[in-house]
Amino acid sequence: MSDARRLLPLNTLVFETLLALTAETRHGWDLVREIQQRLGGERVLPANFYRTLRGMLADGLIEESDSPKNGDSERRRYFTLTAAGAGWPPLSSRVMDAARVVAKAWIPSSLLWTASTYRGTSAVSVAA
Repeated sequence: MSDARRLLPLNTLVFETLLALTAETRHGWDLVREIQQRLGGERVLPANFYRTLRGMLADGLIEESDSPKNGDSERRRYFTLTAAGAGWPPLSSRVMDAARVVAKAWIPSSLLWTASTYRGTSAVSVAA
């Protein structure tokens, strides 16, 4: 990854996938379930999600990993963070925190949106 800034801002699926992988190695469907839960039940389309994973693999944010459990299905693909990917969630969180501070200072509260009312934001509410 020659210039990490080209990946900013991280889209919601990339950000949520990086957050989900900070705790442990996970397989794709397990990631989808957690991300859907974090997004308040909003459906994550499998084609979009797996396209996002391919992009994250190509950008060096994640890599395929062996199954953490013996006897698990061989068909499942497991993913883990790379060193480059491990640095993104804190950075992106700081960017979102700064954006919230600016939004609260300059935008009337009646105009602030939440993730549930505007699908293009992260699961974190701007009005929070």
